Amino acid sequence: MTEQGIGAAIRRREDPALITGKAKYTDDLQLPNMAYVAILRSPYSHARIRSIDTSAAKALDGVVAVFTGQDVADSGIPGTVPVGWLLPNLKTPAHPILAKDTVRYVGDGVAVVVAEDRYTAYDALELIQVDYEPLPAVVNPKAATQEGAPQIHEEAPRNIAFDWEIGDKAATDAAFANAAHVARLELVNNRLIPNAMEPRAALADYNNITGELTLYMTTQNPHIHRLLMSLASLGLPEHKIRVIAPEVGGGFGSKIHHYPDEAIVSWCSMQLGRPVKWTATRSETYLTDAHGRDHVTTAEMALDENGKILGLRVETYAAMGAYLSTFAPAVPTYLYGTLLSGEYDIPAIHCHVIGTFTTTAPVDAYRGAGRPEATYVVERLMDQAARVTGLDPVEIRRRNFVSPDKFPFQTQVALQYDSGNYPAALEKALSIIDYDKFRQEQAALRQQGRYLGIGFSCYIEACGLAPSQVVGSLGAQAGQWESAVVRVLPTGKVMVYSGSSGHGQGHKTTFAQIVASELGVPYEDVEIIEGDTAQIPHGWGTYGSRSAAVGGSAIAVGARKVVEKARKIAAHLLEAAEEDLAFENGKFYVKGSPDQAKTIQEVALQAYLAHNLPKGIEPALESTTFYDPSNFTFPFGTHVAIVEVFPETGRVELRRYLAVDDVGNMINPMIVHGQIHGGIAQGVGQALFESAVYDESGNLVTGTMMDYAVPKAHFLPSFETEHTVTPCPHNPLGVKGVGEAGTIASPAAVINAVVDALSPFGVEHVDMPVTPEKVWRLCHRNGGQ
Repeated sequence: MTEQGIGAAIRRREDPALITGKAKYTDDLQLPNMAYVAILRSPYSHARIRSIDTSAAKALDGVVAVFTGQDVADSGIPGTVPVGWLLPNLKTPAHPILAKDTVRYVGDGVAVVVAEDRYTAYDALELIQVDYEPLPAVVNPKAATQEGAPQIHEEAPRNIAFDWEIGDKAATDAAFANAAHVARLELVNNRLIPNAMEPRAALADYNNITGELTLYMTTQNPHIHRLLMSLASLGLPEHKIRVIAPEVGGGFGSKIHHYPDEAIVSWCSMQLGRPVKWTATRSETYLTDAHGRDHVTTAEMALDENGKILGLRVETYAAMGAYLSTFAPAVPTYLYGTLLSGEYDIPAIHCHVIGTFTTTAPVDAYRGAGRPEATYVVERLMDQAARVTGLDPVEIRRRNFVSPDKFPFQTQVALQYDSGNYPAALEKALSIIDYDKFRQEQAALRQQGRYLGIGFSCYIEACGLAPSQVVGSLGAQAGQWESAVVRVLPTGKVMVYSGSSGHGQGHKTTFAQIVASELGVPYEDVEIIEGDTAQIPHGWGTYGSRSAAVGGSAIAVGARKVVEKARKIAAHLLEAAEEDLAFENGKFYVKGSPDQAKTIQEVALQAYLAHNLPKGIEPALESTTFYDPSNFTFPFGTHVAIVEVFPETGRVELRRYLAVDDVGNMINPMIVHGQIHGGIAQGVGQALFESAVYDESGNLVTGTMMDYAVPKAHFLPSFETEHTVTPCPHNPLGVKGVGEAGTIASPAAVINAVVDALSPFGVEHVDMPVTPEKVWRLCHRNGGQ
């Protein structure tokens, strides 16, 4: 480890600009002759559009143009939002970028105003007259499939987008037939709304002379957006579109997806030949950002008389919302069903998922994307299994872990875990918590009418989807490799161009640490460039905790290529054979003679001067890498929550939270722990506070921050974070990914703790979020104690 290389907990180089207001977000950008866009959104969850009258809006001073879905259709562009993951028999109704005939959720775009200033644009929206014929709504993913439910798309009978299963049904049924015990739960995984610091925004600048579009936007994956804009939305040649991601203010998955709005903004600029900008209001983000989760699940676990798991059976109704968002079909299938083995050796699993259309905002990947839902099912069932078998929740987990000597471990649901030591993480957590002492304290306090609970979540995550050929065979319409260009300049400074595109994770720090370690150059001499399709050859962006495992590995491989070329030049300069050279701390020298050395900076200068290069070697010192991993990586860990519930008020207080994570090698431990902190806060938010609620008519009841409870710092304890290290065996860095770990583990840990605390009241389950009202009712449903 160098002082600032891999393993060093140095401070993030991104932060000074972010915390002093000097960073540039999309909405900060101003271009000459720029106009502003506002989008008229449907107030109905389901309605037929009889007519739209835009005459009054067009007549308002300052209005440049008003467009409808018919105008978009008449322009001849493809004008749709595509689906990026296909399943067998998937129903893919067209999703126009502006509704023309029918609206299918509150927030569906109906018309767009372009004006000289933002306020005029919004004033003009109120002058547009739309004649709607209301149609019935359905918001529950299971109810949507029932006989007589409103039909949302003609091509999807019973509103079923897909009917998918994985595992061995016959073997699983047989396991249940032979079970000594069966644990069963009905679960709702509550719908969540992303809350990035900067709402989605886009600034489009179309040059009608060159036919080139420059689009600044809040994106996690500029190249994917460029591709989809070209293929499905605008019809412009891909090389004529440049997508730039400035600071994007966080994403949590919500800025992966291709939305209608950014395409509408681009189309407006194409129509007018001038720059136009749109920034979503917070209300718009609540209505239109892709939501997360929204599952209705029945889950059962079969066990023998010793508490050994025999089988797992899961049926889930997963909401897709009104349209299929970019990667929506993958989330409750390949990112959920394949994780249902958890950390356990389960001999038979069967999972059946029905994806359904509802008259609500589309649902897609949100931090964790399928893995929190899977972990919640498995870890809630483990506690329920402990109850029906009479075992301690810790003991039943110990008896069923995949043992460390079984890796690589093939699960019954497709995945092959790369490496792991699950008992080590649990035992470390138990030691820190002092589990036996806690149980004694819990029993003593119950005698005093105080109710403490402890909850465990032994989670597994899957990061860095790969390889591309495999995910392609499963339906992905995208590759899963990542690109990196590593360029050592004549002065020895290093420029790195990465296809990853960070949005708060600290890429510029951690990627520079990788390069500093690999090349032996000062960390300060490394510059990281991301988020611009004109500068980076190609890439797939940042999501699914893939940045370090895939993007970082691409950079490491690229740096090693540079070293190998530099070695040839150094050997020539030192008049030695390549194999006789050592490379250490940025210097090449003949083994045993470190005093006669050439630094990589000296070699770089010679590479560009090209006066004295070995025969056959091209000038310059750089590499281009397209790294395609051979497998996912599988971080894991044990999280423990301790809560106290107050029957008098129903309040749940999170008293202590411990996370023991194993994310493989850590590039920057400070950033790793910071991401775990943020993830835990997000997961605790789902467990205790957050829920997107629609009424029966499809109106979003929790449409503002006054109604949707995002966790605040003072609601949370100071998290304790520890780790074990089990390196990933198949990438050059041994890293596994960490960005979603806290969010995956924490909902199950918190709910298990709450149920444990409420067990004296006969409570076996409570759905998220655990509001005071729910707790109070559970404590007093039989008159209380």
